Amino acid sequence: MGAGREPDGSSRSDEEWERFLHESVAGAADAPKEPSARARDVAKRLRAEPGRGPEGWRSYTPGRPKRRTGWYVVGLLASLVLLVAALAPGRTLNLFAGADSPSLAAETARPTQVPPAEAAQRPTTEEPFRGSPAASWASGAAGITVPKAGAVGWMSAAEVERALARSRDFLVAAGLDHGVLRGERPKKAIALINPHQQDVQDLLKTAFRTPSEKNDPLLLFSRFQPSRTHLVGDVVKTRGRLTYREGERGALQVTADVTFVYPVTRADSGGDDEIVRTIVRRELVLSWDDPDKVITEPGTFSIVSYKYDMTNGGCGTPTGYFVPPFGTDRRVDEAGTEVDPYDRSAPVGQGESSGDECGRATRS
Repeated sequence: MGAGREPDGSSRSDEEWERFLHESVAGAADAPKEPSARARDVAKRLRAEPGRGPEGWRSYTPGRPKRRTGWYVVGLLASLVLLVAALAPGRTLNLFAGADSPSLAAETARPTQVPPAEAAQRPTTEEPFRGSPAASWASGAAGITVPKAGAVGWMSAAEVERALARSRDFLVAAGLDHGVLRGERPKKAIALINPHQQDVQDLLKTAFRTPSEKNDPLLLFSRFQPSRTHLVGDVVKTRGRLTYREGERGALQVTADVTFVYPVTRADSGGDDEIVRTIVRRELVLSWDDPDKVITEPGTFSIVSYKYDMTNGGCGTPTGYFVPPFGTDRRVDEAGTEVDPYDRSAPVGQGESSGDECGRATRS
């Protein structure tokens, strides 16, 4: 084939014509290439956005990741707390304790050991339970566990539930009512006692007028003499539970085992902030009798037995009031038996006063 001709009539050499055919087939090195479908789509979208330049579709630069140092610190602290809890679970509650420590789980059975020793800390008016196991106890009626009700003897499950609630009402009226704690007569509590139970009615008739070892209102009720003692704050710490079973003649027999912690100060303190904790553990056995078998009144119970342990409440001749010792009045009978008032793993002892002898409290 001959050489080709240019439009002006000049001819090309055979070498030039051969190079032209070769580049037409292989493509020139600087020839523009057809963009892909994705590139065309991105370019079209960028042109449609106002104020944006033609940024390349592969020119995105990711931002630098944010540092999260704070979360690493939190994680480290959480790990340390878990480690402490594993090594010393009994002390974890007080790790960050302030005026109010986290409450313990409700007591549903008699404990198998005493509460752990607390760091020696003096109670204050703002924190009257400071340095005491009671700091992590519930307040008032919330610390008295009531079990799930079931039918017993002559009572249906619903009737047992009401009887359990009224049994706790008695404990509240007898040991937590602020009027009663200030020395008033416990009318609400007395109203729940079977008026036909003669021995208890005899006790109630004489105990408030002429208290004695046999007839002492403290056997059933918590009372302080307002001219001598003031409660610190409005909170009384409690821990305990109710249990029940079938008693004599098909009666519902309820047993209450509850510890009350009362922080008190001298009424005429004159600026003295000495705080004493009077600690009382009571065990009462109550019988909700079948009215077809026992003379009783609706909504009342008979008292089968009562006993209590008490520390920092006074010794000697009964006065009908707790008499917490302050200052130089504090005395310890070295011959007396050591008592841990927070030990709920042992049975309640005999509650009557024993003359001038006092148990020696290991802590308060």
